Amino acid sequence: MNTLSTPAEPTAVLEYRLTAGDRCDSCGAQAYIAAEVNGSELLFCAHHGRKYEEKLRAVATSWHDETARLVEVG
Repeated sequence: MNTLSTPAEPTAVLEYRLTAGDRCDSCGAQAYIAAEVNGSELLFCAHHGRKYEEKLRAVATSWHDETARLVEVG
């Protein structure tokens, strides 16, 4: 007999704020990472976000990462 189980905790609903219109400041690809530096928002694709992450995190006042969207199974 098959039974269905429910998770102990509800899954978090992810709120995405970056859209297909948001483009990487380095190469123009779709942005999945937004960083705020000196009051300005910088947008990066997954590649450039990872490339510059260490240096950016040291000076960024916020870091918003939506790269998990690249591996969604649907």
